[in-house]
Amino acid sequence: MKNIFAFSVGVVMFLIWNDSLTAQPRTHGAFSWDQLRYGNHRAVLKVPKAKDAVYARIPWRRRDIHPEEKRMILTDSAGKEIKNLLVVANNREYGEIIFQPVSGVGTYYLYYMPFEIKGSRNYPKVYYLKPGKTADMTWLDKSRLTDSIKIRKRIRRIPAAQVKLLEAVNGFNSFFPMEMIATREEMNQILRQHPEDYLLFSESRRYPIRMRHDLPYRWIEKGVSPDFTGKAYRNEYYAFQVGLFAARDSLTDVDITFEGMKDASGQEILPAKAFTCFNKTGIGWDARPFVRKLPVPEGTVQPLWMGVDIPKDMPAGEYTGAVTVTPAGKAPQKIDLHFTILDSVMIDRGDHESWRHSKMRWLNSLLAVDEKVVKPFVPVQINKDTVSILGRKLVLNAAGLPAQIISYYNGSNTAITPIPRKILAGDFRMVVEKPGGVRQAMHGGRRLFTRWSQGMTSWTANPATGALKTMVKGKMEFDGFVEIKIYVTATKKTEVKDIMLEIPVDSASATHFMGLGYKGQKFPGTVDWKWDVRKNQDGAWIGRVNAGFQFSLRGANYSRPLNTNFYHSKPLHMPLSWDNHGRGGIRIRRENGQVMIRAFSGERTLTPGDTLCYQINLLLTPFKPIDTKSHWKNRYYHSFQPLDTVIRAGANVINVHHATEINPYINYPFLRQDTMRNYIAAAHKKGLKVKIYNTIRELSNHAPEIFALRSLNHEIYTYGPGNGWAWLQEHVGEDYIAAWFVPKLRDAAIINSGMSRWHNYYVEGINWLAKNMKIDGIYIDDIAFDRTTMKRVRKVLDRNRPDALIDLHSANQFNPRDGYINSANLYMEHFPYLNRLWFGEYFDKNSPADFYLLEMSGIPYGLMGEMLQDGGNPWRGMIFGMTARLPWAGDPRAIWKFWDDTHIENTRMIGFWDPECPVRTNHDKIKATVYMRKGFAVVALASWSPVAVKVALDIDWKTIGVDKKKAVVEALPIKDYQEAGVYDPASVPVQAGKGLLLVIREQ
Repeated sequence: MKNIFAFSVGVVMFLIWNDSLTAQPRTHGAFSWDQLRYGNHRAVLKVPKAKDAVYARIPWRRRDIHPEEKRMILTDSAGKEIKNLLVVANNREYGEIIFQPVSGVGTYYLYYMPFEIKGSRNYPKVYYLKPGKTADMTWLDKSRLTDSIKIRKRIRRIPAAQVKLLEAVNGFNSFFPMEMIATREEMNQILRQHPEDYLLFSESRRYPIRMRHDLPYRWIEKGVSPDFTGKAYRNEYYAFQVGLFAARDSLTDVDITFEGMKDASGQEILPAKAFTCFNKTGIGWDARPFVRKLPVPEGTVQPLWMGVDIPKDMPAGEYTGAVTVTPAGKAPQKIDLHFTILDSVMIDRGDHESWRHSKMRWLNSLLAVDEKVVKPFVPVQINKDTVSILGRKLVLNAAGLPAQIISYYNGSNTAITPIPRKILAGDFRMVVEKPGGVRQAMHGGRRLFTRWSQGMTSWTANPATGALKTMVKGKMEFDGFVEIKIYVTATKKTEVKDIMLEIPVDSASATHFMGLGYKGQKFPGTVDWKWDVRKNQDGAWIGRVNAGFQFSLRGANYSRPLNTNFYHSKPLHMPLSWDNHGRGGIRIRRENGQVMIRAFSGERTLTPGDTLCYQINLLLTPFKPIDTKSHWKNRYYHSFQPLDTVIRAGANVINVHHATEINPYINYPFLRQDTMRNYIAAAHKKGLKVKIYNTIRELSNHAPEIFALRSLNHEIYTYGPGNGWAWLQEHVGEDYIAAWFVPKLRDAAIINSGMSRWHNYYVEGINWLAKNMKIDGIYIDDIAFDRTTMKRVRKVLDRNRPDALIDLHSANQFNPRDGYINSANLYMEHFPYLNRLWFGEYFDKNSPADFYLLEMSGIPYGLMGEMLQDGGNPWRGMIFGMTARLPWAGDPRAIWKFWDDTHIENTRMIGFWDPECPVRTNHDKIKATVYMRKGFAVVALASWSPVAVKVALDIDWKTIGVDKKKAVVEALPIKDYQEAGVYDPASVPVQAGKGLLLVIREQ
């Protein structure tokens, strides 16, 4: 085939040559035409003679299924739309048009995928314009084009326009070369030439296989591939592809095997185990190896992504190997591999250039999968029946269930004390109730610790429950996570009225409650709740600020649901054990001087061998003492700005969001390495920290691995209805959920699946960024991974950047779209590894004080936070040490100055919720929190009263260390907060919804 090359600024083009395509792409960042008016694709037509009607045949080879349902728009070179346009044919292989070139000789543009946008700015929905009337009858009559039957004959007499180019609006939107389909005749020809049930096509990593239902024309040119040739550097992880086309039959499974690399003498230099096929084998997010079944439906292409780990010391030279593909019940086929190993060494395995796909090996990473402890936690200790961790103890009974939970935190969670605070009023009990009301609790057995390390311990027990055989497996980790699985197996046919869990909680430790449909508040006294797939709820938190626990009830079928706008796309699986087809639920009552939690599952009949898994997850809170010094010291600037701007604002920690110069694409921060590295290095020289936006929930369509990840079917990306931004529809095609979209960058993300190897990749990515970019931490915008991944992230950050910071933002998810889940409950398992919370949109600043405490402040869990919605309420915020965040919402600079002037970093926080708080008011709607050191105190007052009031302060002068007779209570001036003044503690005026920061000291 003859190659023709062409160039044009701002576009990628393809020259037409006898209905075949060749091209030399040239890409520029600017859009070449009005994408929002005309779409992303056009054909360039050249009219050589001025005639009233001109014919053109455009061999576009389109991957979209129904081109006939899309409108065409024709313009001249000046952008004037040509009204008389007759579409003769519009199919996937080609289009035929006849038009009136009213602008005479010259260039015309045929836009063949124009669209309109609906939906919202960040969640657009693109709809392609439908065909309409594009020619008037006068012109059709004059050109003798009204008779559809005679048009074919008429075409032969109509002058033809030259089809010069196929263009995309920019290189990123181009279909070339992997999305230009083979024609039906080309497909028939290749099938005639190859009678096998399946065909193999080797392919370079530079051209990821994109289409699943068509062969690309590139493969027609290349032909079926008996071998693959590549050049690799020493120390490179080299990725490549094989396309498997199920030509004549569906394949139920495919096996992949490798032969090691041999040199010219036939000696094996690199063993077969150096190769991997990511589609077939791997290591899951849970660190467990797997071999996956790989079916391929008839008529589809399965991309097989493979990689070979080239060692640093491998001699340069020529090597051969092989990969054998063996579908179940079919004859195997072999592709010979020919590698030239270059003498140069790839310093980072190739990870700095994402097109190499070397980072695909991160999917199988075990990085930071260990049982080491992270600061400030301490190793797990066992003493007889008691497991001790930082500030907490768990006592187990003989059945392997909790007998007591003890906290040693002080009332404000700023220190660990020797004083025990018992949370339970009795043992956890698993009770079987038989018809007739006879109750029998699991009892006896022999609890045995089976494993212990720094980071965790595990145990088993075999308690008795009559005709039901039970086994308990439990574990506890250093952060306060407890998992207990109770397996109940029927040895004979057994009818039960209920199998329930009873948790008796000490009334003094059941002051507050959050979850099961309740916002954070004082314990309501009565809770009645049933399982409901519409709600992302499986447990609650109960306790007081310095002693509590979250419980979650799960089953063997648990799979992490999606969250943050997408819960209903993949909701919670109702646990077969607890839910029991809608019979299960939770009742909580005050009774006999305690609070009793009963999780019931209802009546059922078990047949011999039936096994139910009742899983109970606990999180013992607080997780760690609050680090107030770090909170006062680290002042966030949540915007990518010049460093001097940040310094002038008084901030010292920069959060770089996505959609910025150094981090443009959401959750793929690897594409602007030089600019990111330089910015961070400059910030460090000025004493600033830089953190970047990076999380798992959705992934930018600019990630070069997108099609390799798609080849793993639904492992990385969840199933869905498609639609969204035009690029996704045109290149991903189907079966995805469109996520966040940035209009300026045309950054269109896709929702990830719940739990997958992408979590391994994510951990490696954070590690790479910490090592190579020197990031000082990450900003997480909601979380779609579990605590295990978060623990690994914390470890890699601490090991590379010892003072790294992680802060979490969440919008309030207590709404129908998100399944009425409290954000603090949803993410509590991650709190041990965080430094700060930023909750967030829709957290109403007019909420009650207990809501602030439980759902916004982080204090009951060992954290502190900041406010976002409408800038928050600065007076109420200071009750919890919270301010707004620059420059997103609100301006905390005046309060920061007050902190510095009063040296608040040297004080101890004692909150209004703490029985030891040395300052109280005589009004229940006016709260007081004290920040004190000996002889000095800052008292934060905040009003939840609807009217202005005067309050008296009850001050414990001795605790504060101030002589009452010499004391002065004054307000220092704070811009937009308060005016200077001296106050009589017996009568302090407080405005409705506002407050004061008072300083108490001796004159």
